[in-house]
Amino acid sequence: MHDPAIEAARFLRAHLTEPITVQDAADHVAYSPFHLSRLFTRTLGISPVQYLAAQRFQRAKALLLADDDPVVDVCMAVGFSSVGTFTRRFVEHVGLSPSGFRRMPDVLAAGAFRAIAVGGPGTGRVQGTVSLDASGVAYVGTRPHVYVGLFDRPAARGAPSAGALLMEPGPFSLVGVPPGVWWLLAASVPPDDPLGQLLVPGMVTASHDAPVLVTDLPPDPDRPAPAYHLTLAPAPEWSAPVSVALPPLAHGYGVDAGARAAERSS
Repeated sequence: MHDPAIEAARFLRAHLTEPITVQDAADHVAYSPFHLSRLFTRTLGISPVQYLAAQRFQRAKALLLADDDPVVDVCMAVGFSSVGTFTRRFVEHVGLSPSGFRRMPDVLAAGAFRAIAVGGPGTGRVQGTVSLDASGVAYVGTRPHVYVGLFDRPAARGAPSAGALLMEPGPFSLVGVPPGVWWLLAASVPPDDPLGQLLVPGMVTASHDAPVLVTDLPPDPDRPAPAYHLTLAPAPEWSAPVSVALPPLAHGYGVDAGARAAERSS
């Protein structure tokens, strides 16, 4: 069945290196930009502009790891004309500067993966379990590493409010969660693929179908804390990529200074 939002997503993905606009995508599916943006956001969870940015930064990540071309060349190759704008927005989406991201394979090769949870300044807790759909085994194996995080929108960009790395699908607990409305997302990668840890190819992901509300109220001893279940499965090829750099956030290597501030101000 024809879906204008999905067709627009495919169009944006095919032309991400060109100076295209929402108007171009709207013309492609014979919608007005306003109506396409509403339909696109309802279908994919993010706006066409946010989707195009995520695709461009995913392409930039691949280029940065593929060779030693100057950052300015990568910037131009993914449709940006200003290195400063490209770098600032790369940090917002990925959590590291382009040069910092390029160093990650060496950093990861020198360290050992381990289960870890990274919390924020809050007192909230979000818990649950993650399982793997049988269709995802071909992409990530039977015991993939699983990243779980809470984000301020239904897309894995920038620094999560809290996150965890699991050595395999199973229970998770996110602590230090600030009060707010968060989207619970998960992604899995083969444990023996360092580049896959950074690029998340063949995405096997999961998301809770509604936002998670976290308050600063003390837990009610008479009511059990809610538990959320996520099922990892291959994402459609038109889905928004996981643009955030997962291992640096989960392994305690940190993100560049200002990444969280930039994310909050974007």
